[in-house]
Amino acid sequence: MLRLDAAPPMPLSDALADWRSLLPGIAIWALALYVPLSLQLGRLEEGLASGPLAAGGSEVVLVLGSLILALVAGLAVDLLLGWTLGPGWASSLGVLAALWGPFLALASRKES
Repeated sequence: MLRLDAAPPMPLSDALADWRSLLPGIAIWALALYVPLSLQLGRLEEGLASGPLAAGGSEVVLVLGSLILALVAGLAVDLLLGWTLGPGWASSLGVLAALWGPFLALASRKES
């Protein structure tokens, strides 16, 4: 007869250690996606300009909103790529994506 034993529960410290290993990849993907995603926040910026907040308050809300959006997108991309390709590959592709933007900016300056 086939017996399936339940695995012992993972201690909380091990679960947190596993989560902390994902943080560099998430941060790299958030860095790579920050500018493309923050360009799409034009509607939020227009809404904040016409809202009751002062100029400094609306800038803080806009910056925090774009950072949170980039971190959530970085988390999603890193988890998806880590699941399909492996965590090392997901972080490596994040480094390439983060370096691609400055490379294109430098290349476009040279052509002009």
